[in-house]
Amino acid sequence: MRAATVERKTRETEIFISLDLDGAGDYDVETGVGFFDHMLEGFAKHSMIDLKVRAEGDLHIDMHHTVEDVGIVMGMAVAKALGDCAGIRRFGAAYIPMDETLSRAAIDISKRPYLVWRVNFARPKVGDMDTELFKEWFHAFATNAGLCLHVENLYGENTHHIIESCFKATARALREALELDPRSDGGAPSTKGSLGS
Repeated sequence: MRAATVERKTRETEIFISLDLDGAGDYDVETGVGFFDHMLEGFAKHSMIDLKVRAEGDLHIDMHHTVEDVGIVMGMAVAKALGDCAGIRRFGAAYIPMDETLSRAAIDISKRPYLVWRVNFARPKVGDMDTELFKEWFHAFATNAGLCLHVENLYGENTHHIIESCFKATARALREALELDPRSDGGAPSTKGSLGS
């Protein structure tokens, strides 16, 4: 069973995340940030990862620590659940349209983390949330999950649609990349014999 639970407590946040990579996309998310909850719920649904998130952060200051730390812990949980990555497809990619918007994501579960983020927003906020925080979440998630992740908004106008399409594209790409490959020999999908440095 490819599942994991990770807890992390600092002076700024307390995060609990439990997930199952082979789930049905069930979710139970409470971060104290409504729009962020909505994005994580969509991420769970479209990645087919069962996800439970509990986050308490210093929201009286701003949302930065909460959003970034959820990315850190969620990435750690994915990496823990993947283990040595034996038998996975490793690569995944997806295009997601939402009305006038089109975004794409491509993933290599390489254990050599990297983020390419080509996403711009016309508005500084969506709801109460600063749009600059989304790059922070994607960076924290990719770094701690060990993903080489490229996210690009090809075109779009509505900030909500742009953000949501980026989350959904990443979720669909991750779903493909972490699937077990029936043609695999059961080892790591690398000529090196293992993933990572």
